[in-house]
Amino acid sequence: MLPSLPQYRIVPTKPAKVASVQDTANALGVHDSLIYGPRTIAAEISSQSSLRERLENWEETQDNLKLSMQRNIYGLHAPMRSLMERKIVADAPHLPTMPYSNLHLDILMGRDETIEPADIFLGMESSTSLDVRREIEKKHL
Repeated sequence: MLPSLPQYRIVPTKPAKVASVQDTANALGVHDSLIYGPRTIAAEISSQSSLRERLENWEETQDNLKLSMQRNIYGLHAPMRSLMERKIVADAPHLPTMPYSNLHLDILMGRDETIEPADIFLGMESSTSLDVRREIEKKHL
């Protein structure tokens, strides 16, 4: 199996075009299940716009670009090290009664200079209880 080529995309790719019933119809105008597989209505209805899909995949695409650039400049160890550091920091335990903010992961991901709604309204959307026993039971059960 060949190794995958590095991704140098700045903008996420457009999703693959899904064939509709008109594209898969046989001579009688009916969907040909033997050639194109079973018909799915969910695949035919595309309610999301391409802009929404690009915005949802923006951070992942930028992260893949940074990791590919690190690999080419510094070698294979650089992206492996940064991914390992991210995993270690993301799995770090925290006190159950305190609000959870992973500043270390934000620094490693390069998000420490951006302000998002989660940074401002951290305590409002996730009201934490002061019952330590219940929080520990939820976490371990």
